[in-house]
This record gives sequence, C-alpha cells and structure tokens, in this order.
Amino acid sequence: MIKADLIIIGGGAAGFFTAINAAERSPNLKIIILERGKEVLTKVKISGGGRCNVTHAEFSPKELTQNYPRGEKELLGPFHTFMTGDTIEWFEKRGMELKIEEDGRMFPVSDSSQTVIDCFLSETRRFGIEILLNHPVKQIQKEDSSFLVSTSSDTFSAEKIVVATGSNPKIWKLLEEMGHRIVPAVPSLFTFNIKDSRIIDLPGISTHASVKILDTTGKIALESNGPLMITHWGMSGPAILKLSAWGARILSTLNYRFNIEVNWLDQLSDAEVLDALMTLKSSQGKQTIFKYAQFGLPKRLWQNLIKAAGIDDRLTWAEATRINLQNLTNQLTSGIFKVDGKSTFKEEFVTAGGVDLKEVNFKTFESRICKNLFFAGEVIDIDAITGGFNFQNAWTSGFIVAQNLE
Repeated sequence: MIKADLIIIGGGAAGFFTAINAAERSPNLKIIILERGKEVLTKVKISGGGRCNVTHAEFSPKELTQNYPRGEKELLGPFHTFMTGDTIEWFEKRGMELKIEEDGRMFPVSDSSQTVIDCFLSETRRFGIEILLNHPVKQIQKEDSSFLVSTSSDTFSAEKIVVATGSNPKIWKLLEEMGHRIVPAVPSLFTFNIKDSRIIDLPGISTHASVKILDTTGKIALESNGPLMITHWGMSGPAILKLSAWGARILSTLNYRFNIEVNWLDQLSDAEVLDALMTLKSSQGKQTIFKYAQFGLPKRLWQNLIKAAGIDDRLTWAEATRINLQNLTNQLTSGIFKVDGKSTFKEEFVTAGGVDLKEVNFKTFESRICKNLFFAGEVIDIDAITGGFNFQNAWTSGFIVAQNLE
C-alpha cells in the first residue's frame, strides 16, 4: 500500500495543472499522478498541430462561456475565478510567453507544444510530485475517510482524489459504481463527409458561409456561420465544427446522415443575391457568367455552382434568363448537400458526455455524491468548440480544485 495526501488520476493537461497548483499552495502535500499510458500530456503534444493551442483571447467570462455547448451555465462562476488572463499570467510567471493569432487562438511564442510539456515537467520536479506511468486504474473504493485506488500493479491510499482522465469509459464505469450518473458519450468535434460534384475537386478552398442542419422534415435544426473549408472528404472549418459541437447529440441520433443547406454568401438573402445578379445582367452584359467569379467567391467554386445551376459556360450575362439567375441564386444561397458520415477533426478527438453536471459543485469541482472526490477537465459533461477552449476548461477546473483541497 502506497500512501499519499492526494492522488490524481490522469496525466494530461487537467491532471498536471491541478497537481502543480495544489503543490504550490501546500508544498508539504505528497502528490501522486497516475497515468495509464507510457507517456504523459499526449493531447497537449498534438494539440494545434504540435503547437498547443493553450487558450483563446476572450477576456469576458460571459463571452467565454458561449464557446461551450455543454457547460456554458456552469462555467460562468469558475471563469470569474480563473480564466484567460490568469492563464497567460500563470505561464508567464513560469517563463513561458503566449502570443495571440488573428483568429484569437493563443500559442506559446515558441510555436511548440514541447514548451508547455517542459514547463509542466519542470514544475512537477520542483515540487517533488511523483508521476507513475503504466498505471491504469482498475478500482476506486471509499474506506472510512480514505480512498483506495488500485492499478494493475499497486494499491494507493489517499484522503482526496482528483479524476482528470478526460473521456475514459473505464473510469466513467468506476465513477458509475460510486453512484455517479454518466451522460453517454458521443463525438463532438468532427467534419462532415460529403460526396458532391460541386465540391469534389476543390479540397483546400475556404470561404465564409452560413450552414444549416435540416431535420428529417426539412426544418432547420441548427445553424452557424464562419469559415467553411472544403476537404478531400467533404466540409470542415469553424462553420462545420460549431455545428458538430452544438449538434453532437442530435447528429448522433441521425446516425450522421442528414442534409445541410449552405449559403456560400453567408448573410446575403435570396432577394439580395438575385437583385445583384440582375444588376450584373444589365452592367456586364457581354461578359460570360462562367469566366469571372462574383461576390468574392473562389473562382473554381463559382464555376462549379454555375454548372450545378445548369448554366452553359458560354452564356453571357445579357443572355441569362430570370430562371437561369434564380437557379444560380439557389445554388449560391441555399444549396442542399447530403452528409453521409463524419471524420475526426485532425487529432483532436473531443466527446460530449461524462459525469452529470448536476452532480458537481462548481464552486469547488467536488463531487456532490462522494466527499473529497474532485473532477478536472473533460471527465465531466463539458466540452467546447475548437480554439483553445477545452484547455481553458482544464486550467480553470484544475486551479479551482487545487484551491479547495484543504
């Protein structure tokens, strides 16, 4: 039996942040991190294409919460305690500066996730935090005022434990055995698989668009807008990823087969677009419609949409009938695309699901079911869109747990 004051299950971002902050607050604590794999901080390593998207430059707690499809209401209080500005200061204090990119994402100035990993490992060494690899947890038992945590090779005892394992079905099962309700996990951040002649030869093309998910009756179930990227498999980019996050449960019930409606001109209405096309008919009469892209659209996308509208590539604006222009308007503002499955967004596999939010005290991130059991990160039913928000949840929850372990 190995005794500790605090056992942290999970050697990822949330687990390390909790451990370091707990040790800084109470340097005499004996803290052990149990990691099931042969490496720690693997998600940190691959995040942001190996650069680690540490957080997002959003400095209002209310605005920040709006990036969390699950957890928006619950995180408002915690973000008033610790959020983006505190994250920046925390890392700078340890010699790691962050920079803001145009889209608001924040990365280490070094552009390397290894800088974050080195920072954490250096801090764990400084505080004498023990990290045990290849220690998958098999059992958690509460005995009197202590927890017994059994791994494949040892048994550990501690008065307090923090579960920071992210989306781990085996750990969720153990928490269920302790009385917690687990919201079933479904994928959250993913791209849409679409085979369609309008986009099939355009991978890499990106434009600002609005996208609507249609239910089985053709009604709008969900909508979003933002950059949309055409990929080899279909569509990606923030406009799609936001829908996959907010619609995680709806799309799971549809088995990832549904229709979307794309407005390639974002906020422009049918009437506005038709009006603009009629103006082109009178002002650019001699010009072929096919030759010059309009509305700032990528040329190849414009040409594919013209073909889809059934317009001959030699037709001039002057020759176009109102029906021609109406068909083109429909393709530009309300094209229907059939989604047939999903693909993981890069390596950033995120799920919706986990410990029921009603069973967590968000002032402390302690379980309402079991005293001295705490949670940090995505083990609870909180997830975010892409852009550094999932890490910010890890830092905030880890910091608050560390302040409430006494």
